[in-house]
Amino acid sequence: MTEETNTSKAAEHLRTDDVRAELGARTARGGAVTMVSQGLRFGVMIVMTAILGRLLTPHDYGLVGMVGIVMGFVALFKDLGLASATIQREELSQREVSTLFWLNLGFSVCVALLTTAVAPLVARFFGEPRLTAITAAYSIGFLFGGLAVQHEALLRRRMRFAALAGANLVALFVNAAVTIGLAWLGFGYWALVCGQLALGAAYAVCLWGVCGWRPGRPGRLSEVRALLAFGRDLTGFTIVNYFARNLDNLLIGRVWGAVQLGFYAKAYQLLLLPLDQVNEPVTAVAVPALSRLGDDPERYRRAYLRLLEKVAMATMPLMAFMIAASDWIVRVVLGPQWGETARIFMLLGISGLFQPIANTTGWLLISQGRARHLAQWGLIGGSISVAAIVAGLPWGPEGVALSYSLARVLLFEPLLYWWVGREGPVHMLDFYRTVAPAAAASAGVLAAVYGLRQWAPFESALPQLVAAAAVAGLVALPVLFAIPAGRRALRDAGQVLLILKPGRSEPARG
Repeated sequence: MTEETNTSKAAEHLRTDDVRAELGARTARGGAVTMVSQGLRFGVMIVMTAILGRLLTPHDYGLVGMVGIVMGFVALFKDLGLASATIQREELSQREVSTLFWLNLGFSVCVALLTTAVAPLVARFFGEPRLTAITAAYSIGFLFGGLAVQHEALLRRRMRFAALAGANLVALFVNAAVTIGLAWLGFGYWALVCGQLALGAAYAVCLWGVCGWRPGRPGRLSEVRALLAFGRDLTGFTIVNYFARNLDNLLIGRVWGAVQLGFYAKAYQLLLLPLDQVNEPVTAVAVPALSRLGDDPERYRRAYLRLLEKVAMATMPLMAFMIAASDWIVRVVLGPQWGETARIFMLLGISGLFQPIANTTGWLLISQGRARHLAQWGLIGGSISVAAIVAGLPWGPEGVALSYSLARVLLFEPLLYWWVGREGPVHMLDFYRTVAPAAAASAGVLAAVYGLRQWAPFESALPQLVAAAAVAGLVALPVLFAIPAGRRALRDAGQVLLILKPGRSEPARG
């Protein structure tokens, strides 16, 4: 097959004119598929969490958590922000994407070798010899990630969410089978390590299977200079943000040990589990869709605010319920050995109320091509987070959780809304007006569930949790209905993914 034929075939995987032409339909289908897939993933992960919480110990999770801090940081360099550059860019050539692919793969190999080399230093830092082997084993995963970056980006760019959902589910089931199987056989923390490697390998294989694009010969770096600049700024933000978000794990592990880190890390994981089920699928749809609307500011603004409204409505009352029922949730999901996690979970939940809102601001900066502003915000927001973590550290994991949450709510979030709203179609006050109904519903849920706790007739945690969930639902919906903006949000909740449908002035398409 000639190079021209290869280039012609590749062009079919790079074009976006057909995506823009049927943006509404693709967004609706993609959103539905992704939400269903995310629901299935959530169910599998809850079952995994419950089973592994009984098969593994806080010390097992603490050891892996120590390595996870380092591995997560090093992993930032394998992507280089080039996946987002591929998604955001309107026009791309086969030569450009091939160059990005080989760059990603080459950096992944370098990262894997570097990680293996520093494994003894990781073990020495934490004073735990077993971390040398764990770190070296984890480095293999970077190779799988480098192979998958551009294929995943191209699928997202063309909004092929069914293919992505299928690949994610297959990889998750492989991960669950390997992790639970090895934990059952008594492999301890190695079950978590091998499960993650199996996840990465399965995901890469699936993406190559469903994405028809194949890399060709790379071009010169000068040909992708603009993409590299975008990726550089995005990577700068990601590095600073990662450091700020993981300094708590690093310092708790160093100062308070593996067991306390295990309690803290599990609380954070449990907190993010339901939030990610909303944030990840909506982000997967929102970023490529908004990127295609850059030339229509008013349509862009309406689309974003209605998506934000639904994210707030889905997550804020849920977080309020989780805060009020934190001890019951921990006992039911993790078991009695994780009792110390409950209060940490509750305190982190304060920041979790607004974290999904903050996450959506990334959609704006990336889809508008404002990666430089994102990198600058990383320094500002990261400084706030670092100061809060250090301030709370003398009081252990609970002190870190409280200090971090208060700093997020009182300083980080207001500054972020101002920063993002300085430019572009979405302004600072839009954030407050849009999330106000969900915030009111959350306040009602908090009051109702805490009221239930005063006279809950059940001794077992499970019926108490069920009763609290019922009360939360019965309170949240009436509060939303009582507010005009809340009623509007509920009425069009089922239609939110159709807001990007082309207008009547566009020609009809079959």
